Amino acid sequence: MIQITKDFAFEGAHALRGYDGKCSHIHGHSYKLSVTVEGKPIRDNNSPKNGMVIDFTDLKRIVSETILSKFDHALVLSTDAPLAQDINREYGNIVLTDFTPTCENLVEYFALLMLEKLPNDIHLVSVKLSETATSFAEWFNEK
Repeated sequence: MIQITKDFAFEGAHALRGYDGKCSHIHGHSYKLSVTVEGKPIRDNNSPKNGMVIDFTDLKRIVSETILSKFDHALVLSTDAPLAQDINREYGNIVLTDFTPTCENLVEYFALLMLEKLPNDIHLVSVKLSETATSFAEWFNEK
């Protein structure tokens, strides 16, 4: 088995309702997302993807469609956030979640989205989400 990782970057904002620090205010991050998958390389000399676990381009498409298209330049709020619906009507690109949008909850949510979209022969190993250069959460798959 071989593991490969693809890194992504996107901009986003969130607020943690009821939090007892600065993150209770709407604020933004330059997120870094790393997706690691595992599989057996294709062993078919007639295939243009011979030797690949998954084409990096295919992995990029899956992550872009599943996560980046929704979360890049979005404001992420929990559904119970005051004025969330008003903000969404006025500005758009609001992602409302049924959980507090912490880094930990977001990385778990992203992993669950990825699990639904990856080909059956590709195993999701881990997803890492960095909020800052020194702070990240990482999800690991339990095989």
